Amino acid sequence: MHLAYQTNTWGGVVGHPAGVTSVKDLFYLANDSTEQALHDISGAGYQGFELFDGNLMEYAGQEENLRRLMEQLRLELVAVYSGANFIYPEILEEELGKIERAAHLAAGLAATHLVVGGGAVRATGTEERDYRLLGEGLERVVQLAAQAGLIASFHPHLGTCAESPEQVKQVFEHTSIGFCPDTAHLEAGGGDPADLIETFGDRLRYVHLKDYADGAFLPLGQGQQDFSRILAALEALRYDGWITVELDSYEGSPAEAALISRTFLEGRLARRNEEQGIRQG
Repeated sequence: MHLAYQTNTWGGVVGHPAGVTSVKDLFYLANDSTEQALHDISGAGYQGFELFDGNLMEYAGQEENLRRLMEQLRLELVAVYSGANFIYPEILEEELGKIERAAHLAAGLAATHLVVGGGAVRATGTEERDYRLLGEGLERVVQLAAQAGLIASFHPHLGTCAESPEQVKQVFEHTSIGFCPDTAHLEAGGGDPADLIETFGDRLRYVHLKDYADGAFLPLGQGQQDFSRILAALEALRYDGWITVELDSYEGSPAEAALISRTFLEGRLARRNEEQGIRQG
């Protein structure tokens, strides 16, 4: 398994202000310096990184600047994260156009994955048709990702109509898109992350890890997540792709949070390898 880190800890999660009046420009953003984030991620020992679509689009027309920094720091752009409402047909083309722009830029920088979250909750509540509309929108994402040479995955997220295990299942009934489990969001939505990885294992293409306890997202090892079971579920699927650690915010230094999580995760992976060697011996 290869380890990467999301830059969203540097500056937290916001939306581009242009999106208030222009759907086609409603990108996610982390408010701090991407360059500083990449230096810190490299310094913490990660091999790759993930960017929000808005932070990636800041390099449109200046791709060589990011490419040189990646080479200098020996980091790989693993994925770009985007999202949309998906359930409002009148704006879907604008939303997909935005995602497509980010996907092609990511592909040009040798990324592997396109991750999307979404599925708006209406002011009047979620309607049954919303799962079909979301699924149809995600199918369009699968197509545009393939055209760009990326692997598309859906990231269930709090605040959407795909929070709970039952809601996630309803979405997957309408789309073939891959599954990117975010273990903290899955637990906060009422699910068991290890069980959901097993249930949707045939869709697993990419993984997000973060810890969770008492309504808070935390660095790995500082919450209540059962990472022994989560890693065992990934091992049972013979998953050997990228694991990206992400954390929306942290009271201390983002670099400190990245190092805490990497140290914890590498320790757990090393322990599992030792245990496996003893069993085989």
